[in-house]
Amino acid sequence: SRKKLLKNAGLSFLIRKPLCDEDYIKNQLLKKNINKKNLPKLLAEAKALSVSKKNTKYLVVGSDTIILFKNKIINKAKTTEEAKTKLQKLSGKKHQIISSASVCLNNKQIWSYQQTSTIHMNALNQKQINTYLKKTGKDILSSVGCYQAEKLGPQIIKSINGDFFNVLGFPLFPFLAFLSKR
Repeated sequence: SRKKLLKNAGLSFLIRKPLCDEDYIKNQLLKKNINKKNLPKLLAEAKALSVSKKNTKYLVVGSDTIILFKNKIINKAKTTEEAKTKLQKLSGKKHQIISSASVCLNNKQIWSYQQTSTIHMNALNQKQINTYLKKTGKDILSSVGCYQAEKLGPQIIKSINGDFFNVLGFPLFPFLAFLSKR
């Protein structure tokens, strides 16, 4: 979804996979009892720096997003059954989406931004969840919250408080403002 966001914003770019083990870094940070709200910022920076080491002449953007529900991180579902459980848990409740972007140049971070939005889910019964998951198919497993706000998510989302692009996983407006000053 980030690729689509940046492309739709008229930006030209190449995609490079981070050269770091994101899960390892995440686990190490959580073992150190860091504030979970800082996790996206630290992971975005680690990703950007890992690519910037081999691409020193280019602006390198790293990004990360987490969902916090009752101060617990919600990860992507691996199965439809797990997605069902996550949607039951979020049903009728609010959670936070925290997205961060980091820009590195010549192996140094030169800009970073983190943004938080709040999602309030509709109260969903089992039939509604099953119908929703049937419509979305396995594609829903690529979405951390199992709802994809840019697709069928509005069918089960009650409201969004904050920036819509942040909900999609990237603080687009602040990033574009940064680029306009370069």
